[in-house]
Amino acid sequence: MFKAKIYVNYKPSVLDPKAEVIKNTLSRLGQTNVKDVTVGKYFEVLLEGNRDAVDQQVDALCDQMLANVNMEAYRYSLEEV
Repeated sequence: MFKAKIYVNYKPSVLDPKAEVIKNTLSRLGQTNVKDVTVGKYFEVLLEGNRDAVDQQVDALCDQMLANVNMEAYRYSLEEV
């Protein structure tokens, strides 16, 4: 069994409005050394099967549902449990 740890964020070319609001608010609160903020999504999915099949399945899950591949990039790691 494998645990997939999946991270989804906006692509660098896409404006992240939530991150901009957080960055501006931190600046107003006196946190002037904060230069960038990234907001994203995190998923953990447990899957059974061999590593190659699970790897392909996680990639398909991300492409089909978890990430909007037009605006978001994803990365993941597989951990045997």
